[in-house]
Amino acid sequence: MKHVRHFTPSLFLNLVHVCLVQANYAPYFFDNGARSTNGNMALLSLSEDTPVGTHVYTLNGTDPEGDPVTYGLAYEAGSRRYFSVDKNLGNVTLIEELDREKEDEIEVIVSISDGLSTVSEKVRILVMDANDESPEFINTPYIVQVPENAPSGSSIFKIEAVDKDTGSGGSITYFLQNIHANKFTIDRHSGVLRIKTGVTLDYEKSRTHFVIVVAKDGGGKLRGDNKVFSATTTVTVNVEDVQDTPPMFIGTPYYGYVYEDTLAGSEVLTVVALDGDRGKPNSIHYCIVNGDEGSFEINNTTGAISVIKSPNQLKKEVYELKVQASEVSPEGDISVYAFAMVTIRVVDLNNHPPTFYGENGPQNRFELTMYEHPPEGEILRGLKITVNDSDQGANAKFNLRLVGPGGIFRVVPQTVLNEAQVTIIVENSAAIDYEKFKVLTFKLLAIEVNTPEKFSSTADVVIRLLDTNDNVPKFSSDYYIARIPENSPGGSNVVAVTATDPDSGLWGEVKYSIYGTGADLFLIHPSTGIIYTQPWAVLDAEVNSKYNFYVKAEDADGKYSLAEVFITVLDVNDHSPEFNENIQEKTMIIGSPVKIEAIDQDAEEPNNIVDYSIMQADPANVFDIDQSTGEIKLKSYIRSLDIIHNITKNKDCIWSLVVQAKDRGSPSFSTTAVLKIDITEETLHKGPMAAFLMQTKDNPMKALGVLAGVMGIMVLITIMISTAMFWRNKRSNKVMPVRRIIKKRQTPQSRTVRMEWLKFKRPSNAAEKFVVEDDAKSLQNENSNNNIQVVPVPPTAPLPPPPPTLGPKGDVLGCRVPTVSGSLTPKFINKQLKKRGHGSAHNALVSELKMKFEKRNAAIGEPHI
Repeated sequence: MKHVRHFTPSLFLNLVHVCLVQANYAPYFFDNGARSTNGNMALLSLSEDTPVGTHVYTLNGTDPEGDPVTYGLAYEAGSRRYFSVDKNLGNVTLIEELDREKEDEIEVIVSISDGLSTVSEKVRILVMDANDESPEFINTPYIVQVPENAPSGSSIFKIEAVDKDTGSGGSITYFLQNIHANKFTIDRHSGVLRIKTGVTLDYEKSRTHFVIVVAKDGGGKLRGDNKVFSATTTVTVNVEDVQDTPPMFIGTPYYGYVYEDTLAGSEVLTVVALDGDRGKPNSIHYCIVNGDEGSFEINNTTGAISVIKSPNQLKKEVYELKVQASEVSPEGDISVYAFAMVTIRVVDLNNHPPTFYGENGPQNRFELTMYEHPPEGEILRGLKITVNDSDQGANAKFNLRLVGPGGIFRVVPQTVLNEAQVTIIVENSAAIDYEKFKVLTFKLLAIEVNTPEKFSSTADVVIRLLDTNDNVPKFSSDYYIARIPENSPGGSNVVAVTATDPDSGLWGEVKYSIYGTGADLFLIHPSTGIIYTQPWAVLDAEVNSKYNFYVKAEDADGKYSLAEVFITVLDVNDHSPEFNENIQEKTMIIGSPVKIEAIDQDAEEPNNIVDYSIMQADPANVFDIDQSTGEIKLKSYIRSLDIIHNITKNKDCIWSLVVQAKDRGSPSFSTTAVLKIDITEETLHKGPMAAFLMQTKDNPMKALGVLAGVMGIMVLITIMISTAMFWRNKRSNKVMPVRRIIKKRQTPQSRTVRMEWLKFKRPSNAAEKFVVEDDAKSLQNENSNNNIQVVPVPPTAPLPPPPPTLGPKGDVLGCRVPTVSGSLTPKFINKQLKKRGHGSAHNALVSELKMKFEKRNAAIGEPHI
C-alpha cells in the first residue's frame, strides 16, 4: 500500500500533461476594423498610385498558448502577386504596380501559424482610383459635311471623349482652341459642336475648316499632387456648296469686229459665263435681250455670237448687245441670271500690214558697218529704209520704234501715215563701244495704231562696229608691293605687273617700262611685265632696304598709264657681330660693371640683335655677363680685392676673358674677343672727377687736355674780371666820404702759407679741382677805391694738376688714382710721402704756386691814395 501511494502523484501529472498536449489551440488574427493598419488585412483599400515598395499593412495575430507565430500570403492560381510579407513581423509590402482600370479588387489569402496549426483567411483589397488616365476621343477621325446655308447656331456634330478614371478625374469638359478666330463653338459638357451665332458658312470663300477640340478631365490626386489631364483632336468641317450664287461672265468687257469681207453666219465672238456655285454648278443658258436689231444671234448653249447679215447690210458702225446668262437647274428650271454688254464694231477691211522696203524692194534685214563712238546726233546714212502701209485712213496709221538695247539710237519719225523714210540717229555715243558690243542688233518694229488687228511687221537692223584706239592701258592695281631677299642673285624675278588694253590689234598690245630714282637696279620685260633685278645688281638691306619707282604701260598709239612699285629688300643674316678690337683692356672697379659692345651690321631684327656670353674664364666663377647689354660684373659675393686674392694667386688682378657676341639670325653668326680686365677698388671719393679719372685712366693725354682746357677758361675769366675792376676804378674822380686806407700787407714773414691749401677737396662738381685755402679775413677789404668800400677779390685761375711724368713711377700725389696694374692704398701713399718728403717735383710745384699767389696778393693789396 505504501508503494502504491508513492507513485500516485506522478501518474496524475503525466495524465494532465497528455491532456494538455492534445488540447493545443490554433492561432488567430486580430480584427481591428476597416480602417486599421494591422490585423487580418480585411477591408483594406489602397490607391492605385501607391508606389511599389510601400509598406501598406501589418498582419497581426496571436497564439492562445503564447507560442510565436509566422505570417504568410497566398494567391489563387493565375492571379498576379501584388504583395509580399515578412513572415516574422507581418509587414506587407506592395511589390507590383496597381491599376484600378485593369483590376479594382484583389483577393489575397493571409495565414498565421504557430508551427503546429495554420489559420488562413481570404480577404479582398479594394483598389481606389487616382487621376492617372487622360481623356480619349472615340470614333476618330472627325469629318463633318455641312451645307453652306446651314443656319447660324445650328448643331453640326457631337464629339465624345471618355476617361477611365472615376469621380472628378473621370468627368470631361470640352472647349475649342483659338475660339476668337473660330466660326464654331462647343458645349463644354455635351461636346456638341455648333456654328457660332451670327456666323454663316460660305463655300466660295472657304471650303474647309479645321477645328481643334480639347477634352479636359476634372482633375484629381495623383501621387499627392492634383493632376489635370487633357487631349486634343481635330474636327474637319467640309462646307458643301449650295446654289446661292448667280452666274458670272468671264473675260469682260466683250468687243467684236465685223469686217467688210465677213460672210453672213460667221461667228464674231463668244461670251462665257460660269455658275458662281463651283461645288455643284448648273448649266448656263445664253440669250440676247436687246440691241441686236435682227443682225446678230447667240448660241444658247455655247454663247457664240454670229452675224446673220452681210456687212454691207449693216446700217450701224457700232452695235451694243445685252446678253443674259441664266442658270438651269437639273429639273430644267431657269433660276438666277446675270447680264453682260457686248460691243460689236463694223469696220472696213484692214488687209495690208506695214512693210519695209530697201533700195531693191521689200526687205526685212538691213546691215551697216561703222566706227565706234560716232558723234551724238549723227544720222546713220548708210541705212536706206522706207516703210509703207497700203491701207487707207486709220488702217494706214502706224508707229515706228526700235527694239533692242535702249538709249543708243532713236528712230524718226515715230508715227507714220501711209509711207515715210526711216532715219536712225545716234543718241548715246559712249554706249557704241567696240569693246562691249562688236555687233549691235535691233528690231525695227512698225505696228498699227488705231486698228483692232494691230497689224505689224519687223525688220532686223545689224550694225557692225569697227575698233578705234579709245582705251588707255590699265594696270590691275594702282600699286604693287614686292619683297626680295638681299642675297638674291642678279636677274632674280621680283614681281609681275599686269596691264590690259581692251582695244584690238596693235592698239591692244601693251609695252612696259620703268623709271624713277629707285629703278636703277631693276629691269622690266617689255611684254610680260616681269620686273627683275639687273644682272649686276647686288642688293644690300643694310645699305638700302626700300626701293620705289613707277612702271608705265603704253600702247602703240602712245596712250599710257602708271602704277607705283614698292620693293622691300628683306634682310638676310649675312653679317657677324664685330667688336671694336679683338683684344680689349678695361678697368673694373669692384661694385661697378664694365661693358663690351659688338655691332652687327645687319638691317633688321633678329639678325642684328646681339647676345653676349663668356666663353672662357679661369676660374669660371668670378664674372657674370648680361646677355643683352654686354655688361660684365663680378659675382655678387666678391666685394673686395681680398676675396679675389683668396680665389687666385694673381696679385695684379688682371684677368683675361674670352667673350662671344652671337646674333639671333638663322643661321646664327658669332665673334669672339679677348678682354683683359684690371680689377681695382674705388679709392677716390665718389664723384664726377673720380669717374672722369677712371674713364681716362688708360688715356692720360686726354685727361691732361681736358684739365688744361678748364684752367685756360678760368684764367680768361680772371683776366676779364680784373680788367673790368681796373676801368671802373680809373673812371672814378671823387673821394668818397667814407674811405679806408688799407696798408699793404707785410712781407711773407708776417703771413704763413699753410700747406693745407694744396690738397684735394671732396668733389662737388664735374671734376676734381685743386683749391687754395687761406685765411678768409686776409682776402676781404684789403683794397678800396673812390666808388666802393670793399673790393671783391677776383677769382684765381685753377691750378693745373701735376704732370703724370713728374717724379718716379711709384710716386703719387695725395689723390689716389687707380691704374692699370691696380690702385695704391692710402697707407702706401702716406708711407711714400714720408719716405721721400713728398718728392722733389712736388716741392718745386708747391714753391712755384706759393710765389705766384704772393705776387697776386701784393698787387691786389696796393692801397689807392
